[in-house]
Amino acid sequence: MTIKEAVLKTLEENKKLMNYKDVYEYIKHKNYANFNTKTPMATVSAILSEFIKNEDNRVKRIQTQKSTYLYYFSKYENELNFENYQVADKKDKKYFERDLHKLFVTYLETKNIFSKTIYHETSKQSVNQKWIHPDIIGVEFLQLKSKVSSKFLKTIDKNSFFTLYSYELKKEINTDYELKEAYFQAVSNSSWANRGYLVALQINDNLLDELQRLNQSFGIGFILLNSYPYESKILFNSKYKELDFKTLDRLCEINKDFEKFIKVIEKFLNASDDYIDGSKKEILEFCDSILKSDNDIYNFCMENNIPFEKEE
Repeated sequence: MTIKEAVLKTLEENKKLMNYKDVYEYIKHKNYANFNTKTPMATVSAILSEFIKNEDNRVKRIQTQKSTYLYYFSKYENELNFENYQVADKKDKKYFERDLHKLFVTYLETKNIFSKTIYHETSKQSVNQKWIHPDIIGVEFLQLKSKVSSKFLKTIDKNSFFTLYSYELKKEINTDYELKEAYFQAVSNSSWANRGYLVALQINDNLLDELQRLNQSFGIGFILLNSYPYESKILFNSKYKELDFKTLDRLCEINKDFEKFIKVIEKFLNASDDYIDGSKKEILEFCDSILKSDNDIYNFCMENNIPFEKEE
């Protein structure tokens, strides 16, 4: 049977509230379907969300006080005891795309990437600029242990000492149309950067083959974000390219935050050994703040109605 059929069969047989991990484990245990995918649990999660989005009356869900989703076969709704799960609200609470930024920059910090959200609404001529502005920009500096080699490299070729990143974030990508729109928005928004990525909290696993084809053709990578950011995954690496200084200049002209980000990078690259720590501190202060502990991450997800998903 298909994975979708296996999901329905699982909910019908269990007659209880189940999260996406429970559903996946049951399908795996019963050997109801083969998961020839890179992210089998994400596939189950996407299928469950698709039932809700398509208003398929066979499947319903609730959101608990822990902001996790529990799914059930609607046929057995009157037999379930929702009170045991401390239901927060039977209506789905919404979260916003930008709520994901703090989770994502927390992930980037583990990769030694300094990052900053770019607010397109603060730009000059902000109307119709959707395909110009990246959601988040980042910089990664080459880590060299020797001060002599660092100084030498910066002297002969500063461009080899850092990598600039561009990120386009989405909550979810469920259809081929959504994938194409998001991907080519990322292509456009990342034209200036060394590396560009499309990022989503959820993607329909059936789209991964097409995503791989797009990655091979256009070079934009893909990161599957997890609400527990340390479990986020790079599914497809981006291809490195030279900086587009003309577009960089344009973005600096229309957005002050983008311009300042480039300036603090330049200041860091030109800093002498005596001032390098101060320049790094200036970058950190300008960049987005991160979530520093598991408790901070959990509380942030609760406050913003983001389903919290952490592998056990």
